[in-house]
Formats: sequence, structure tokens, C-alpha cells
Amino acid sequence: MSRLLFSNIDILDERFDHYAGCYVGVKAGRIAYIGKTAPQEDFGEVYDGTGKLLMPGFYNAHSHAAMTLMRGYAENMALDDWLHKQIFPFEAKLDSEAIYNGTMLAAAEMVRFGIVSATDMYFDGEAVSRAVLDSGIKMNFGHSVTCFDHRGARDLPVYQETMDVLRRFHNAEDGRLRLDLAIHAEYTSTPQVVEDMAALAKETGLHLHLHLSETQAEHEACKARRGGRTPARYFCDAGVFDVPATAAHCVWLEGEDFDILKEKGVTVACNPVSNLKLASGFCNVPKLLDLGVNVALGTDSVASNNSLNMLEEIKLFATLFKASTGDPTAVTPKQALYAATRAGALSQGRTDCGLVKEGFRADLIVLDLRHRPYLRPCHDLRNNVVFSAQGTDVCLTMADGRVLYRDGEYFTLDLERVAANAEVSVAKILRQL
Repeated sequence: MSRLLFSNIDILDERFDHYAGCYVGVKAGRIAYIGKTAPQEDFGEVYDGTGKLLMPGFYNAHSHAAMTLMRGYAENMALDDWLHKQIFPFEAKLDSEAIYNGTMLAAAEMVRFGIVSATDMYFDGEAVSRAVLDSGIKMNFGHSVTCFDHRGARDLPVYQETMDVLRRFHNAEDGRLRLDLAIHAEYTSTPQVVEDMAALAKETGLHLHLHLSETQAEHEACKARRGGRTPARYFCDAGVFDVPATAAHCVWLEGEDFDILKEKGVTVACNPVSNLKLASGFCNVPKLLDLGVNVALGTDSVASNNSLNMLEEIKLFATLFKASTGDPTAVTPKQALYAATRAGALSQGRTDCGLVKEGFRADLIVLDLRHRPYLRPCHDLRNNVVFSAQGTDVCLTMADGRVLYRDGEYFTLDLERVAANAEVSVAKILRQL
């Protein structure tokens, strides 16, 4: 962990208000000082923040990190064809080495774009856990559970794998890596498995992560199968929302769905780029925000996005719903920044994260505002960050007080080796297809 004093730096404080010329001291992984004058305490290295902005790091509320290996592999397809004709056959060839390599590549991209933590759903938790611990990022990881037969969740091979990874890695390195449970979706599971997973979450105290109403076809097919119940009602009846849960997408919510999510305290992970690219539609974020639902922001996978550039996601999130509602006030820059930071931290159960606040964990990023013609003039810094800033403006990424990326240098991974290993894994898989 770094001891570091940011000096003469602009900040977005815990209310996402802008203050210029501040001092922020970091020690023991936490923010120990914020003020307009230099602290008396010696924080070691002094970082000159002139012309720069310090703000909370981004929390990616829905990802499939290892799918970096499929960037650009399946394009211009509807979700059903995209999955069954391209993605699932590719994933069937993945081994532990490939998943590790793909996750490491994702970690490099995340920290380059200011993402300090991700809520991830995939396979091979041992490989993903090793990548998280090696790369320095934070993560809530859940094994994606699918089942199409009559077995219960405890009879599935993934159950034993989940229990093994839970014992070995849960809360590793002071909680930097946490394990969740994950149900892929209503259409890839059975009522027995869903009920078992809900019971297991209650038993273990773990969070749940799932896909919900991503496409109209998925949503309507659920209603046809489940006696008119929507996916939200179906999962609620099964007890899934009786524990802290993150529901990804939520594009086709209707009727009581909104109230269910509000009453149960479910976080909605909105993924605007992926949803638009796959022609799935867009979530009714303004209604969710009006109800007080915790709406966080995710990238989804690189296979459907095709990047982990959170500032790109933020701009679309703050723009799309103005057009969809005809209301230019629908999502404010402050709401967009909150969704990308604090809301994601809360969805992961990291209550002392996601804000520039004394005592909070130092999950911080710095944006270089100098020599950027697209950031001039500056009438309101939040507006410039949300609507004008680029992912490459991130010049420092720190997680739990540890600098992971700074001015083109990675401190926990060898980018050339990571990229080369990912390419080797892709070539190996393509030879098998």
C-alpha cells in the first residue's frame, strides 16, 4: 500500500461537488486526510496535482472479464444467435489458462480506464481468483450456474467448485476479492436450482448476481413458462431477492417489477453500450432512479461492448435516457458519476468505498485535464468529465491505496506479456473450432 499525498489537486468530494486546490493524504489503504491546506502529517511521496482531478475509481457492476478473448469475434448478430452460434462454442474450448489470461487482459484494460473493481460472473473461479490477486484489482466474483435437468444446485459440479473457491479465496487480501453466488438467468436454470441458490445465499451470507429481462424474447418466454410471472416476480418468489442481489440489464421491466426491485433493495446494473449494440433495448433508468433503486453501471463483456472504457459508458448513460424520455433532465451528470462509483461499491457490499471521503478505502483515480482542447473551457467540471473526458485521460489508478497504473506504467503486471498470453490462448481455441 502506498503512502501518498496528492497536493494542489482538484477533487470531486463525497457529494460529487468540485473543489480546486486540495490536499488528499493516503496511508494504510485509506484516505486519511482531505483539506484545503497541507497536512502536518508526513505522507511520504508528494504527487503534484496541478491541472489534474482526483475522484473515486469506477466500479464495474456487471462484467465477464475473461471474455476479452472474444473481443470482435461475434458481431452484428441478435443475442440468441450471438450466444448459441458464436459465444457458447468458443467458451466450450476455454481452459483454466485461457480464463486466467483473459482475466489478466481485462484487469490491464480496467485499471487503464480507471476501473478499480468489478462484479464478475463467469467460470473457473480458481483461475479468475488468481488473476485478481496477481493484478491488484478488486472483484466480487460468482460462478455462473446453469442447469437444464432435474438436479438440484448441490448436485451440480459447479457447486463443489464454488465451495472450494469460497474456502480458499473469499475475502482474500483484506476483502479485495469477494465471492458471490451467480445464477446465469431464468432461461438457463430451473426452479429447483434457483430456489437452492437462494437458500445457499441465505446460508452463507453471500450476494447474488444474475441476468434479468435482458431481451424482450427472454422476458416474454418467462411469462409464458411461469404462469404469467415476469423474471423479476419469478426470482422474487423463489427467494433470490431476500439477499443482497445485483440484477444485470433489466431492459424489459414492466408493471410491478419496478416496485419489487425497490422493495427488495436490488441493485440494477445498467449496461447501455452492450444493450444497444446487441439491439436488446434500454433500461428505464429514470423510473428506477425516481423510485430510489440503486442503479449502478456496468460494461458487460468485451465480446458485446467491445471495451472496458467506463467513461464511454458514463457518457451514454447520461445521454441515452434524455432521448428515450424526451426529458433533457432525465439523468444528471452527478447521477451518472454516482452510478459509476458509489452505487457499484454499494452493490458489492463495500460500504466504505466509492467516495472521496476521509476514512474510506483509497479507491481513487486521477484524470489529467491539461492540454486537452476537448476539456476547454470548463464551466462545470462534472459536465466536462461526463460528456467530454476520454478514458485515456486517466493517468493514475489506485485500489485500496495501491497504485496499479500511473502515466503509462503498470505496477502489478507486464502488459506485453499479458497481451501475448491472451493471443496465444485465442489462437489455441480457434484451432479447435
